[in-house]
Amino acid sequence: MLDSQIIELYEARDERAISETAAKYGSLCKSIAHNILQNLQDAEECVNDTWLRTWNSIPPAKPIPLKPYVAKITRNLAIDKYRIEHREKRGYGEISVAFDEISEITASGYRIEDAWREQDFIDTINAFLGTLPDRDRNVFVRRYFFADAAPDIAKRFGISQGNVLKILSRTRKKLKNYLDMEWNT
Repeated sequence: MLDSQIIELYEARDERAISETAAKYGSLCKSIAHNILQNLQDAEECVNDTWLRTWNSIPPAKPIPLKPYVAKITRNLAIDKYRIEHREKRGYGEISVAFDEISEITASGYRIEDAWREQDFIDTINAFLGTLPDRDRNVFVRRYFFADAAPDIAKRFGISQGNVLKILSRTRKKLKNYLDMEWNT
C-alpha cells in the first residue's frame, strides 16, 4: 500500500492504518528500537508505542513519506526509554557509545540527546549531510541515527571496520568544523 493511501486511512480513523503501517515499516522500526535498547521486549514495546503515537498525530500531521516519520518516532521513543532505564548506568550499549562519539563535537553543556529533537539543529545536520559523499553520509546516518555498530556498517557497505571508523572520525571532524562555522556566524 502506498504511503498516501495509509495516510488516508489514518485521516478516516480506520484502524487498518496501524496494521498497514506495521506491515510496511514494522521491521525497520523494530531494528531501530533494538539497536538503541538492545532488548527485544523493550524494542517491541517501543514499536507498539510508535503505532499509538502515529495514530494520535495523524491527523493533523500528513507525513509523506511516512517511513522517516515513523522511524523518527520510534527512535525518539527508544532514546527516551533508554535514558530512563540507564540514567545511572552510563557506558552501556551502542547508543551510549554513539552519543559519546558525537558529543565530542558539540558545545560544552549541550546535551546531544536533546539536540537531536531541536529543529534548528536537525536542519543544520541535514545541511551538513548534504555536503558529504553518499557513502560517508550513509555510514554517518547508520551510526548516529540507526545506532548500528561499526562491524554491521562495515558489512552493509562492504568495507573494513577500520575504514568505517576512519570515515566516522573524519566526518565528526568535518561536522565539528561545520557547526563551529554555523554557530559562530
